[in-house]
This record gives sequence, structure tokens and C-alpha cells, in this order.
Amino acid sequence: MACLIALNDKDTTTQRTGRQQVRENRMRQIWAAGGAVVNGWLAIPSAFSAETMAHQGWDSLTVDMQHGVTDYQTAVTMLTAIATTDTVPMVRVPWLDPGIIMKSLDAAAYGVICPMVNTPEDAETLVSSCRYPPRGSRSFGPIRALLYAGADYPKHANETVVPFAMIETAQALENLDEILATDGLDAIYVGPADLSNSLGCTPKLDQEEKPVVEAIDMIVAKAKEHGVIAGIHNGSPAYALKMIEKGYQFLSIASDARLLAWSAADAVAEMRSGGAATEQVRAGVY
Repeated sequence: MACLIALNDKDTTTQRTGRQQVRENRMRQIWAAGGAVVNGWLAIPSAFSAETMAHQGWDSLTVDMQHGVTDYQTAVTMLTAIATTDTVPMVRVPWLDPGIIMKSLDAAAYGVICPMVNTPEDAETLVSSCRYPPRGSRSFGPIRALLYAGADYPKHANETVVPFAMIETAQALENLDEILATDGLDAIYVGPADLSNSLGCTPKLDQEEKPVVEAIDMIVAKAKEHGVIAGIHNGSPAYALKMIEKGYQFLSIASDARLLAWSAADAVAEMRSGGAATEQVRAGVY
């Protein structure tokens, strides 16, 4: 006759989650060592595509729910796929909405990039949504985060999760010092296309127009003064390396969709040219 066998004196939550100690956020380790995080960008709504990207050596991967064609349910499958590696899972939420920020964290995003943070009040809302009380207003229900991060996640979530405030408007530049002074704001993230638009320049990555370049330089200098990590979206590795020289420590490069398009275009062009060297025009933002 079958009988129930009691577990050892290990915590049953630990038995269910399979992890005793919280999984560390490798981005924080890289920054603590003075390094830069190389971030991949996921615009394609596919767990298989996300898993493939995760196995290419990125430090982190961001599921883009703002301009990528991904909804929440698909994003969860992509975060699950990323978890097959040590790559840090992140999400760019569609907007400054505490509900979707908290749901992304519950799905085990270890970082949240929030667009259009233009005022210190915006930054405070972002940080509060990422922190459990008493430091914030995040509602408790880490349904998948417990599986990914471990049984100790609730104790360490406030020190583990990284909120990124996107700086991408002239208004945000005017309020930059106040935004950077927000208690608990770990990082900012430059959106060059919207920032360019806001400054009357061409919306694109890898900017060389003077007003945008000056803003990019000013943002990283101010971030350093406040002890906040500065990140930026780039169109190419070459430009990203220049940004590291300026002091940026979080570098996104194009997106999975762009990388796929470039590689496919290069392959087709080489076939059409009979193997002769060709230079492709690499257009697009994300």
C-alpha cells in the first residue's frame, strides 16, 4: 500500500522552486567590476528565437513590448526560453504603467526598461513599481520569479531588480538632474531615435548630429555624477564601443530582427554577386 513520505527538514518552497538562494543579477556583478553589459534586443515574438539569441553569449536580453511585436503572454514564453542560459532576462514595457511593470517582474524579468520617463515624478513611479514595501508599491505575487530566481526571491528582489528610466526627450534632459536623484533608480537608458526627434534631428541610431551627440555626452556625464548606470541603444558594435569609451555601461545592439535581416541580405547579395564583396545598406532603427 502506497504511503506519503515526509520530506527532509528542507523548506518545501525550496523543494518546489529547486533553488535555495536567489539567483544573482549578473548585470550588477559586471557593473561592480567596472565592466559594461552587452545587451541583445528581442523584437521577434518567438520563444525559439529568444532561446537562440540567449545561446550567443549576450550578457542580457531585453524582450521589447513597446516597439517589438510581442504581447505579455508571448513575452513570458521568451523569458522562459532565456532562462535556459545565464543570460539576464529583461523587458522593455510599453509605457509607464505600474500594472505591466509588476507583471513583467512577476514573470521573472530582472530588469525593466521604461520609456518616456520625463519628470522626477515619472522616475519615482517607475522605481516604486519595482520595489516591494516599504520601499515601494509593488504588489506581491512573483508567480514565475520564484521558479527562476529561487525561494529567497522576495527577500532580495528589491536589491536584485534593475529599473531603467529611458531618457529620450528634451523635457527629460531639462529634468535630468532631478530624475537621476531619484532614490532607488539604478540606471537610465538613452533612446536615440526619440531623443533625436525631440531635438529636431533625424530619428536614428548611431547619431552624429551635433545636438544629439552633445546630449548623449551630457547624459553619461550627469549619470556618473549621480552614481547611476548609463545605457544606450546602438545600431552597430562599432558605435557601441565608442559609447563604452564615453562611459556607457549598458549597450544594446540593433535587434534580433535587424541582425536577421542583415545576415540574410548579406547572404543573398553574396550569391547574386557571385561571391564578390558587397556593401549592404543597413537601414532601420529596431
